[in-house]
Order: sequence, then C-alpha cells, then structure tokens
Amino acid sequence: MDRMYAPWRFEYVTEDKIEGCVFCHIYENPKDDEKLGVIFRDKNCYVVMNKYPYSPGHMMVIPNIHTDKIEELKDDVWLEMSLRVKQATKMLKEVLNAEGVNIGMNLSKAAGAGIAEHVHYHVLPRWLGDTNFITAIGDTRIYPVDFDKIYKKLKENSTKYFK
Repeated sequence: MDRMYAPWRFEYVTEDKIEGCVFCHIYENPKDDEKLGVIFRDKNCYVVMNKYPYSPGHMMVIPNIHTDKIEELKDDVWLEMSLRVKQATKMLKEVLNAEGVNIGMNLSKAAGAGIAEHVHYHVLPRWLGDTNFITAIGDTRIYPVDFDKIYKKLKENSTKYFK
C-alpha cells in the first residue's frame, strides 16, 4: 500500500470550523488577519488569500457586505472592488512574476461558486506550464511554494499596491 503524507492538512482537520458565512467571519475578525490570510482591508472590501488556491498567490476580493447578487452592490463598492482587482493583478505580476492572471466571479452554485452566498472576485496568478498531467489525470495539484511564504511576501508588499 502506498502512503502519501500531508502534514499541513492536520491543522485543517483539527481547527475550529467557522459557523455561517466564512467571508463575513473574515470581515468581522480583523484581529485575525494574519491567521485568515488578509492582505488588505478598505472601506468597502478586503483582499484575502484563497485558503484552497488553484495556484500559489490566488487571492480574492470580497465586499464587506453579505450578498449573493452583484446587482445589490452599491456603485462605490463595485468600483472599489474593481480597483482592488486591478491592483492585485499588478501586484501578482510584479511581486510573484506572474506571466498572466485569471480574473473571475462565479455567481451561484449553478455557475460553480464554492461559496455562493457571498459574491467575490478571484484573482489567480498564472505561469506558462503551471499545469501538467498530474492535475488532469491524478486530480491533484502540486504547489511549488509554501502558502505562508507567499502570504508574507504579498502582505509585505501590499502597501505599495493597495492605496
């Protein structure tokens, strides 16, 4: 029998589970920003690392208000979120040397949203050749860098990009 060890998963399976909306929990707990992976907070939204990234450095821009409908967002909230997406894109290109960036929203479970009750943008850094046969055949992703190291690098540079 083959065994695969993933000691970093121990924290996930033993940590307290968040009740209710995870994005509202992050918004309501600024004292836990480092633990929760928050890069930047603003009046109407915040930028946070995705805890289950598609690629290293995968961030999300999330409005402070709880809604599953972008049409319910006030224009100033939408504009601020869009500005943060633009700034996050620049940051990923310059700090992580991303060769490309995927930006998107999945609105509702039918559209593929993992957390459908609270709208959010995804901002994913991409590199040529960053996917391979393992993802397609083995349904497994390989991350070449530690999550905490990426978080610290982005957090250290956040004031340069988010103004």
